[in-house]
Amino acid sequence: MAYNPVKISKGPGGWGGPITVTPDEKRNKIVYITGGALPETAKKIAELTGCELVDGFSQGVPDSEIACAVINCGGTLRCGIYPQKGIPTVNIMKTGRSGPLAMFIKEDIYVSGVKPENIEII
Repeated sequence: MAYNPVKISKGPGGWGGPITVTPDEKRNKIVYITGGALPETAKKIAELTGCELVDGFSQGVPDSEIACAVINCGGTLRCGIYPQKGIPTVNIMKTGRSGPLAMFIKEDIYVSGVKPENIEII
């Protein structure tokens, strides 16, 4: 299957990025970790990339299969967990570098305040 790379830019008041998500045959899951609520941002990333959309709270996904993680964290642990693992992280909240893993939150792997209009195929 062919996947499309996308560019994801920060939204108004957001931080980081832009980041590029480049799925492949192995990393082809967009995992949202948002307490079960399916954000429009995650749906748009999956739609444009051709990746499978997975609720990370109800289903476990090996890190090696995650093309991108979509979170809604206001500044605690989730902001840094996926960047620490080298997984591109999209926060739908406007949170910058904060929390106990702030040292892993870097502009090239993390972007926040993201809305669907901040995502484009490249």
